[in-house]
Amino acid sequence: MLTENIKELEAAQAKVEELRKKIESERFAELAALPAKYGYTSLSAFVKALKEAAGPSVSKGKGRRKAVKAPKAGPRRRAKITDETRAQVKQLVEAGKTGSEIAAELGISLPSVQNIKKAMGLVKAREA
Repeated sequence: MLTENIKELEAAQAKVEELRKKIESERFAELAALPAKYGYTSLSAFVKALKEAAGPSVSKGKGRRKAVKAPKAGPRRRAKITDETRAQVKQLVEAGKTGSEIAAELGISLPSVQNIKKAMGLVKAREA
């Protein structure tokens, strides 16, 4: 019984391989006949017509384009915090502006604004 099943399996595998070869040869013959079927004398003329019909995206065939990188900003200069800047920070705090609004308006960083406010006693100390 086992040997019969093995023989059946081998016969089926041989038939599958035979069908695979037959399909491959038929496909090759049909693909070779395509240019003549559509009235082209050469394969290159047929391929060129196919690329033109497919449009520009397929005819280029160069893959994905790389993303355009944003231009790099140059190195930032260190902000010089003067007495005038400190006075402006104090004035803006008293006017009710937030730290990030003050930083954007004066062109200094938010931590610098916080340090100035802390030095002037404009912020409450943290409770432990």
